[in-house]
Amino acid sequence: MVEIGGRPILWHVMKIYSAAGITDFIVLLGYKGYMIKEYFANYFLHSSDVTIDLANDSIKTLQSNTEPWSVTLLDTGMATMTGGRLLRAKDYIGDDTFCVTYGDGVTDLDVRKVVAFHQSAGSVITVTAVQPPSRWGRLAIDDQNRASFREKPPDDGGWINGGFFVAEPSVLDYIDDDATVFEDSPLECLSAEGELTAYQHHGFWYGMDTLWDKILLNDLWDRGQAPWKTRKG
Repeated sequence: MVEIGGRPILWHVMKIYSAAGITDFIVLLGYKGYMIKEYFANYFLHSSDVTIDLANDSIKTLQSNTEPWSVTLLDTGMATMTGGRLLRAKDYIGDDTFCVTYGDGVTDLDVRKVVAFHQSAGSVITVTAVQPPSRWGRLAIDDQNRASFREKPPDDGGWINGGFFVAEPSVLDYIDDDATVFEDSPLECLSAEGELTAYQHHGFWYGMDTLWDKILLNDLWDRGQAPWKTRKG
């Protein structure tokens, strides 16, 4: 699993939701899902101080630093697409408004604000829109070819899907089967019907897609400058 500061990036994302009071999680597993199962199966042991009595085959917990989370781990198929994975969780989602994310991006987003925005909008689904930082420095050149340089400023382009959704259960009606890519026909149909709204987040957001992203995010964490870190993170 890809880690930041010795913890899977999934843990960091779950901490973002936990800070908003959301503690019931459904993790949709695919490739190497067994690694995530093993991580959470051993989470209590690895997050606690314990005394192991080998003679009596017993373990005594001295102090526990575990999270107050309920984590459901669902195998949703190796080749299942994003929409199909979500559809497979239908029986576990229930009738309440729920949150969805990809689990590979960290942010200083206050999820409570997205939920409140979604409820006021009255739409089927709300996507958090972000403006990611540029991966390159920017040059500004005047009419006399004099240049000024800005080191990796925020992207001056348009908004992108930041991967933090709030949705109603009816969003599942737009998903056909395992082959459905959530970002294609479901979101396109919802948009056409005026049921897709966007919450604009102007703060920090960063997706871990490359080795460089991992190095950068780990450096922020190690220097104590991770914007997504919660007070209990």
